[in-house]
Amino acid sequence: MPNISVEIPAELLADLDEHVGDDGKFVNRSDAVRASIRKNLDLLDEIDARHDRLDDDASATGAEATEDADE
Repeated sequence: MPNISVEIPAELLADLDEHVGDDGKFVNRSDAVRASIRKNLDLLDEIDARHDRLDDDASATGAEATEDADE
């Protein structure tokens, strides 16, 4: 899995950390960030679908890229 580096304001990181750990919803920061990205992308897809902005060709290309990565 590729690593990325992101600068995050201290206040946002503190908010994130409240949801990480034994008492939190996520095991670690990486899990929290991945879940947040997935949720945000799903929301953006829903908005695009409501506004008929989803491109069938782009969806097919994304599916093909996922299949190629699995091989």
